[in-house]
Amino acid sequence: MINALAYSTDSGFYGMGGGFLYSLFDPTYILVIIGLIITLAASANVKSTFRKYDQVRSRRGLTAADAARRILDANGLYNIRIERVSGNLTDHFSPKENVIRLSDSTFYSTSIAALGVAAHECGHAVQHQVGYLPIKLRNGIVPFVNICSYVSVPIIIIGIILGATNLAYLGVALFCAVLAFQIITLPTETNASSRALATLRSMALLDEDELAGAGKVLRAAAMTYFASVASTALQIFRLLLIINNSRRRD
Repeated sequence: MINALAYSTDSGFYGMGGGFLYSLFDPTYILVIIGLIITLAASANVKSTFRKYDQVRSRRGLTAADAARRILDANGLYNIRIERVSGNLTDHFSPKENVIRLSDSTFYSTSIAALGVAAHECGHAVQHQVGYLPIKLRNGIVPFVNICSYVSVPIIIIGIILGATNLAYLGVALFCAVLAFQIITLPTETNASSRALATLRSMALLDEDELAGAGKVLRAAAMTYFASVASTALQIFRLLLIINNSRRRD
């Protein structure tokens, strides 16, 4: 939805005012390009970091699924299932279904990367158990954010086409809910990683040198969330520039 916004917001804006040639050389596209580069760089980094440490077997030989089960049981979370899900790095915790799903690249793996990822998802489960505030806030605003992400684009487009600047600004304000959601997500992810490393250490599932590798994997994964925040912020800035340019032409 966010990527679609970056492109759909231009399709009718400049043509309406006879500025088609300008739209072909819209200087605000540089913000889209910067956001794309940041996102792709973060994605490439987490994949390469995971591949590197996925080649390093943990000394204890536990699979990620076994490690996750031990961590959950140690926290009294016996009711949470662990399932295998297809894909690569598609690992996630579903609180509604009480299940941690580990991807093909993680489930049976004994690598320190896989154990770090599995422990991270267990960290999310523990967050729900203890009522961690940021994750409660994030889950609470999901319905509102979903609505805002769908209605903000047409509101912005209609506002610019009609020359209704205030309406366009309203659309941008609604789209800011997406940015707020991403910002709230940051502490939930970094905290889950901190919990994961602390648990892997306290339960002696990884040695100290192995923890260093797992930490690099989790930090690389966290950077993808920071990249999303930066990309969305750049898109919002671009929208404001487009609206201001449209108002000046009117």
